[in-house]
Amino acid sequence: MRKRLALVWTIVFCFSLLLSACSSDPGETAKEGESKETPNATKVNPPGQYPIVNEKVKLKVLVRGNSLVENFNTNGYTKWLENKTNVQVEWIVTDEKNYLEQLNLALSSGDLPDVIMNMGISPEQQMVYGEQGVFVSFTELIDKYGPNTKKIFQEMPEVKDAITAPGNKIYSLPYVNECYHCSMNFKMYVYKPWLDKLGLKEPTTLDEYYQMLKAFKEKDPNGNGKADEIPLVGATGSRTLIDPFIMNSFIYDDGMKRMIVNNDKIDVVYNKPEWKEGLKYLNKLYKEGLIAPQSFTQDDAGLKKIAENPDIAIAGAMPAHSPSTITIVEGPSGRWLEYQPIAPLKGPSGKQTSFWNPYDKIRTGNFIMTNANKYPEVTMRWADTMYEFEANLYSNFGVENSAWSKPQPGDLGRDGQPAKYRLLIPFGRVQNEGWAQYGLNYRTDKDWYAGQAVLKLPDKEKMYYEITKKNYEPFIPGIKTLVPPLFFPPSDSQVLAELDKTINDYVKTMIARFVTGDADIDKEWNNYVSTLDKMNIKKYLEIYQKAYDAKLKK
Repeated sequence: MRKRLALVWTIVFCFSLLLSACSSDPGETAKEGESKETPNATKVNPPGQYPIVNEKVKLKVLVRGNSLVENFNTNGYTKWLENKTNVQVEWIVTDEKNYLEQLNLALSSGDLPDVIMNMGISPEQQMVYGEQGVFVSFTELIDKYGPNTKKIFQEMPEVKDAITAPGNKIYSLPYVNECYHCSMNFKMYVYKPWLDKLGLKEPTTLDEYYQMLKAFKEKDPNGNGKADEIPLVGATGSRTLIDPFIMNSFIYDDGMKRMIVNNDKIDVVYNKPEWKEGLKYLNKLYKEGLIAPQSFTQDDAGLKKIAENPDIAIAGAMPAHSPSTITIVEGPSGRWLEYQPIAPLKGPSGKQTSFWNPYDKIRTGNFIMTNANKYPEVTMRWADTMYEFEANLYSNFGVENSAWSKPQPGDLGRDGQPAKYRLLIPFGRVQNEGWAQYGLNYRTDKDWYAGQAVLKLPDKEKMYYEITKKNYEPFIPGIKTLVPPLFFPPSDSQVLAELDKTINDYVKTMIARFVTGDADIDKEWNNYVSTLDKMNIKKYLEIYQKAYDAKLKK
């Protein structure tokens, strides 16, 4: 049994510990659904009142190292938060890259911290250690001591849905970073100077897109007299795949699991007739030399090298998350402004869909409380404080009037509304003022991204916001058709991991083979579908459906 459990974590989470060794002394484990009371000597003040406790309380926090933070002990946000709450932290800072080793040691030895922070503990692990009593559920604590957390749940119900395990257990408080343009990924960037030179409008249908690519290939839009133009090129990165943008004119393609929900039933899209038609369209582009062969082998760095080709542009269209994926933003070539994303294309049946991940903003596994914690109520209030807007500014950027300031009269945000704050020093430097996006955050697009004062133009985030609002939001799918984050019981995790890798690796391989013509779509389609069946796609979907049904019943 021990070997089997160890194998589960090795395959699914790259953990190599024996789960049975993770249980603490049963006498110290809180009963199911209960949390240990804060000692009477430490009275917790009501929510909204600061400090949280009148007498200082110390929490031992295990945190993943952050190369942008010089010292968590002397950090400006650490001091600000301690002064506000009266909660002092004893930091245990792990190596940034090898943090799992120290986490494993703590879990296996039973020498637990009070809080585990920014470790990205998976939903499956949360269930295992939660059921053992090692991780403590926040559900009842949120109700009593988490007004900011409850506000998040009210404003974004999908957050609560995403973090709640079966049995109405919340083992990890959410980290929310609502990047509006990030949630509508897999955009298609087209080099606008070529459109202008050739007198072309932005394509709105698959046929117009095909005609545009042919013009890029045949009409020398870069004007150097050479046939060096690459009409369409992608890469193997998570955001530069060649198929999602095109496939979404046939059937929904998220570029990841490629799953959908129909009437509360989970299904895959890559064995459907519409998928076959999408592959045939892509194959047509490839056969006519409109898709670069390296699209299926090169990484994002190779794609950026093509986009930033010295002296003259050679690429016409590229799938990407944002200009930063393919170009040097604010770089000397200026191409970060010249590549512009077009709206989804209308397919043969009229389908015109944007990729949308409403759950992209939610991170789980970043704030866990263990059964070693003697101050659960204090911990809940301390965590809840981190969701406040001012706390987010300190956490992410640093000290007020050093890294950021309150807006000045007349300051406007990226949405044209009064700004919420001014950013004085760009994020990304090594500093000792903030936690550099660690801890807990509630960064809404309205307050955080759109709310930042525009101090100079062009403002890249303003540009990303506006083009996403115009070209992509109108075509997003309904949220009920998308698979939400799911919790899988340990008994299913190993089977799921093996099936997931086998099936999805095969699908990725066959996308490339079908598009490039290495496999004939018409002749080999039936064999492709039957191979998926032999890989036990039925069991794969059953496991997902079981977890989905459990979420609906929670």
